[in-house]
Amino acid sequence: MNPTPAIGGVGDGVPRTETQMKTASIIKASFLIVALTGVALLGWKIYDTIESRSSTGGAARAAKIAAPVLVHTIELGPITHRRTFTGSLEASASFVVAARVAGRLKQMEVNLSDRVEKGSTVAWLEDDEYQQDVAHAAAALDVARANAAEADSALQIANRSLARSKELETRGIEPESELDLVIAEHLSKQAEVAVSLARVKQAEAEFAAAKVRLSYAEVVADWPGDDQFRVVGERYVDEGASLTANTPLLRILRLDPMIAVIFAPERDYASLAAGLAVTLATDSYPNQQFAGTIQRISSVFRQNTRQARVEISLENPKLLLKPGMFARISIELTHLKSATIVPITAVTKRNDRTGVFLVDEKASVAIWKEVEVGIRDGDRVQISASEPLIGRVVTLGQQLIDDGSPITIPGESDPDSDLPAKSTL
Repeated sequence: MNPTPAIGGVGDGVPRTETQMKTASIIKASFLIVALTGVALLGWKIYDTIESRSSTGGAARAAKIAAPVLVHTIELGPITHRRTFTGSLEASASFVVAARVAGRLKQMEVNLSDRVEKGSTVAWLEDDEYQQDVAHAAAALDVARANAAEADSALQIANRSLARSKELETRGIEPESELDLVIAEHLSKQAEVAVSLARVKQAEAEFAAAKVRLSYAEVVADWPGDDQFRVVGERYVDEGASLTANTPLLRILRLDPMIAVIFAPERDYASLAAGLAVTLATDSYPNQQFAGTIQRISSVFRQNTRQARVEISLENPKLLLKPGMFARISIELTHLKSATIVPITAVTKRNDRTGVFLVDEKASVAIWKEVEVGIRDGDRVQISASEPLIGRVVTLGQQLIDDGSPITIPGESDPDSDLPAKSTL
């Protein structure tokens, strides 16, 4: 089959298909429409500038042209001021398990993410030397006790000798000088008994210390607090490693509850208080929200950022939340049950004053009203004025109008027509 012959392009010498020619025509037409629209807007801007600079420009324009605007009905209802902060998650408690004595790591009983019970064994060190120390201390204790027994026996003999010498001295058989020697010997035996008993206590202490050091070869996770289970967050060493005293082995974390940390600027600091409810979202669980409360607010601002640390407590029974996760925290700062609410786009400025343009439905003109802006909730904002505000406000096209300017609302019928007006919402 012969291919469809190409249709030659105009001016470029490159053959083109019929579809390409149609596409090029559509693109040219689109560019032409955009250009004409730009020219029309430029013409309107030039006309607007000329009219506004003339002495009667504003009045003339008001009398001649009705500016197209978009409007929105003023709402009366509740509004909540929420602030969203970004922060990160931290474990509510962290406990580092370390070797209390030096030795070679013989066996590790747990690994990353393992659940650990309080008081359970998590590692073993080689304990041959410590067992020898216990045996040596036990033998030294036996020797000390034997010496104490010998000293006690010698003291008993000295006691009998002293009693006999006193009786002989009383009868005048033994001279007093001989009694003095017996008394000195007796005192010496008493001192030997006291020393031997002290050595027994010393040997007992050394024996107990040796047993303690031996017990340290069994590394136990025993953290403070009432929580019975935690999770291994980090493992620092492997089996076979030579350890010194106080070498970290594991970091064990409490993940329920979790702590979310944010930093609040000065403008929000006064609105925060302990006990405020928050909602938290994470990228890991985009369709799930977690509830929490503000637990602590720092009394110190960081000098480099002028922000204060805020800690939020979050229940985490399923352990879905993990330390280090990025979090978005929404806090309800203020709630009003009844307020005057308009879209944020309705608020504009004139001569450094903030206000809105109300729609005069009968005259089809815009009326400027100065307002004070209150709390904001998304694209809605609370406003207040010297008098109640009702009706509709201009939300788009404020740059084309002044106080008293005629307006037209696209999509609604002419005010002089008998046809009913269409809603802009």
